[in-house]
Amino acid sequence: MRSMTWGALFVLSLTWGTVATGKELSPREIYEQEAPGVVMVLGYAEGGRKGSGGTGSIIQSGGLVLTNAHVVIEEQTGKPFARLSVFLKPARVTGESKSDLSRMVRAKVVAYSQPLDLALLKLDGVTEPLPVVDVSESGQARIGDRVVAIGHPEQGGLWTLTTGVISAEVENFNGVKGKHVFQTETGLNRGNSGGPLLDGEGRMIGVNTAIARVASDGLPITSISFSLKSSVATQWLREQGVGVRGTPLPTGQMQPATDQPLTVQPQAKPAQPPQSDLSLKPTMKPEVVQPVPARPYNLDQLISDRAKAEADLDDMMSEMRGRMKGR
Repeated sequence: MRSMTWGALFVLSLTWGTVATGKELSPREIYEQEAPGVVMVLGYAEGGRKGSGGTGSIIQSGGLVLTNAHVVIEEQTGKPFARLSVFLKPARVTGESKSDLSRMVRAKVVAYSQPLDLALLKLDGVTEPLPVVDVSESGQARIGDRVVAIGHPEQGGLWTLTTGVISAEVENFNGVKGKHVFQTETGLNRGNSGGPLLDGEGRMIGVNTAIARVASDGLPITSISFSLKSSVATQWLREQGVGVRGTPLPTGQMQPATDQPLTVQPQAKPAQPPQSDLSLKPTMKPEVVQPVPARPYNLDQLISDRAKAEADLDDMMSEMRGRMKGR
């Protein structure tokens, strides 16, 4: 009996060790596994005069992308930007914008919530399955757990990896009921908006949403960042009839086909303003006290280039239609 007991304990301890450590990935492994499902999102008004940029996660292989509402909703109008461009990750990020941002597809907003700061995008013309970021319900994540983020921080590189831990949990963030967030020390900056916060197994447990920048006395604040819990995001997605890999829809609900349009569902703005968001806004330029190297990418230039390309395409199409009518 004693030998059987010790044998059982040995098996249990071996099993526990496998469960506890078998799935833990290094930051490099997480990046290689999940970065292909992370995109850059660029929204701009007609003419390219105003715009915003951020990050998103592909949650369905047919081209559904989850990001922040403030990345794709124009602040002045409260409506989606007239033009949305999404850039897919290249096989290798070089730091050269021309090659790193060569895989561009158009997108449209199919649903958004300003109180939760969430938006769902549909990519146009997807002809083959895209890599997907796995999503966790975030219920097992705890303070002290290691996390990583992938995004496009202003003045940094594209598809940048940063690491940290969960520092705190905050319910009803900024007075918005049901808006539960993780506070992290993970390095986030403008451009990380809408990108994934990933756990040690490489699953998304949060959507990077906001940062604290400056205290009331004017001193800078560091290592205070906020990510909307994925449990909040997946519940909102279910309300839109959308399921994600790793968190199936409840029994009886059908996941819509990726080629079927969804109705844009705006929601009221929150009663209280959010913390500093992470979007790239060309009208807001950081103050620097000493020279810094040239940025790997420049939002103003990206918006200008995309607007010019769209205008040239529209002119070409109009000219072609005129020629067709003249025949």
